[in-house]
Amino acid sequence: MKIAMAQINPTVGDIKGNLSKVLEKIDECKRKGVKIIAFPEMVITGYPPQDLLHEAEFIRANQDAIKEITKSTQGIVAVVGFVDSDAEGCLYNAAAVFENGELHRYVHKTLLPTYDVFDEERYFEPGESIEPLTVQVDGKKVRLGVEICEDLWDDDYDIKVTDLLCSKGAELIINISSSPFHVGKQFEREKLVVEKAKKNRVPVFLVNVIGGQDELVFDGRSVAADSKGRIIAVGKQFEEDLVITEIDSQSGEGEPRKKPLYDKEAEMYNALVLGIRDYFRKTGFKMAVLGLSGGIDSSLTACIAVDALGPENVIGVSMPSKYSSGHSKTDAEELAENLGIKYIQIPIQEIVDSYHKTWEKPLQELRTHFNIESSQDDPVADENIQPRVRGNTLMDISNRLKDLRILVLNTGNKTEIALGYCTLYGDMTGGVGVIGDVSKLEVYKLTKYVNRKAGKQIVPEGSITKKPSAELKDDQFDPFDFDIVSPMVDEIVADRLGKKELLSKGYPLEIVEDVYRRVRQSEYKRWQAPPCIRITKKSFGIGWKMPIVNHFWE
Repeated sequence: MKIAMAQINPTVGDIKGNLSKVLEKIDECKRKGVKIIAFPEMVITGYPPQDLLHEAEFIRANQDAIKEITKSTQGIVAVVGFVDSDAEGCLYNAAAVFENGELHRYVHKTLLPTYDVFDEERYFEPGESIEPLTVQVDGKKVRLGVEICEDLWDDDYDIKVTDLLCSKGAELIINISSSPFHVGKQFEREKLVVEKAKKNRVPVFLVNVIGGQDELVFDGRSVAADSKGRIIAVGKQFEEDLVITEIDSQSGEGEPRKKPLYDKEAEMYNALVLGIRDYFRKTGFKMAVLGLSGGIDSSLTACIAVDALGPENVIGVSMPSKYSSGHSKTDAEELAENLGIKYIQIPIQEIVDSYHKTWEKPLQELRTHFNIESSQDDPVADENIQPRVRGNTLMDISNRLKDLRILVLNTGNKTEIALGYCTLYGDMTGGVGVIGDVSKLEVYKLTKYVNRKAGKQIVPEGSITKKPSAELKDDQFDPFDFDIVSPMVDEIVADRLGKKELLSKGYPLEIVEDVYRRVRQSEYKRWQAPPCIRITKKSFGIGWKMPIVNHFWE
């Protein structure tokens, strides 16, 4: 019995386009003798549609698409994710099961996740019936258990959907998923599938979606295990794939296969590339512009942009001030040459000086009005003019060359964003953050991976080895030991450790106090930051819900 997992890349709201992909894969599977084909969760609407689910016409359009699929399923069983509704207007995360040109049954998702990036209880009612269904495959009856994503991830739930389906006679489990990526997520899915297959002695197929949706990345990596709990199919990662697997219809066994080798840096990098590529493709932007400082963050961002969009669609802009070092300018130019991107230099010192001159008299007027005696400029405010000029310059390029559909890339890393070591409306400018979920230490690892993958020096050695600096004043360097601060930030963000717990792990008191204060005080900045491509278990964005007004500092 041939079973196919169609891990395709839908777009939220593009119901016609998504339907076309589904019909195309059904037709291909029929030609290849496939008997059962499964598509990802909510493949018709795209995932997650969020508050589009409150729009009645959106729901109707998705249901009309399901009706269109029916006639194409002659001679095949198809499981397709969509959004169902009842007479009272309640919505259900659902699967439509088609058999031989007829709609056989709707299956509703039982377990609705409401944590991190998920908020399904906001929209859906849980399914009440957990029953396998009987389909005909080559004249033989097959008891099929259909479940949806979280129904498999049941450790924290009293209801065990997979076990219940099997206890009621299911001979084959199909789980349709839209399971977001984070580093190492593939191993979690594989473990679940293998454990459920082995425990219940039935084959388990999990088909997962791929693609980028806003800040989320979906990696595909569909997986199947046979009745002995052996992995018999693994889909490609970060690519569309039609995974066709054959199992014995009597024993439920298939041909075991080896898992591909794992490279963590490659996985992280490829996730970022897919996230950026789809963000541009699905929002209609074609080209990217970013500031090239000669530093490691902008260098890595440029490399990802080139792999996502092509060198012909990336513009690198060097914007030196009087504080910019000679090697920063040459490193930026060398990187651009190595990548083959368009490179321009726009010195900003005259703009900064003009800003000071224009602002001098009104500033003094305000000081006099409010009886402020000091005439000294605030050094931090003075420094912040430079990144704001740079941000405005990049935005101006995007605006003035609008026919090219250019989007500004933000180059800030996760550690800096956590610490608030960034300038609001300055270096926080951008339509999307490329490495905003990559810690400073991981930036170094990924940059070295770029050079290793290329087999040559793409990112100049100077960009990797020099001390990090914003170069906003003379002899300025980042005031952190990132070997200590970067992992500490990860523990605050991902593991939600407080000051006492950090101290118990051996972090120095002075650094703990400083870092914790910075993270807490910077929330207002993160609320105004661009969306960042998510690749870790806990990123800033829709899965991070912290108040700006917060007096808890323990």
